[in-house]
Amino acid sequence: MRSQPQPKTANLDLAAVLHALGDPIRLELVRLMAAGGEVPCSPAHVEVPRSTLSNHWRILREAGITRTRAEGKARYMTLRRDDLEDRFPGVLSTILASTTSLTVDGQNAG
Repeated sequence: MRSQPQPKTANLDLAAVLHALGDPIRLELVRLMAAGGEVPCSPAHVEVPRSTLSNHWRILREAGITRTRAEGKARYMTLRRDDLEDRFPGVLSTILASTTSLTVDGQNAG
């Protein structure tokens, strides 16, 4: 598999990170990784078209929020929590603590 582009920790850009986290679907993907570690490229309860989901993962990866691991044809994503914390201390934890999870249909759960 060819390497997927992602910025080095020193090159993470706060505007790109905030833009990536500004979408409810991408924020939900980040919440899943924060809660459970590595997640597959098609998490069970995130119901969006595969092409749309792929675009969300690309935006997260290019912003430096995720790392992708390939295993055969499957892709697994992990949160670059330590890199984000090194570059922008407290930003990710503050955003995650102040948001609510989405339900399957995209409505706020609470």
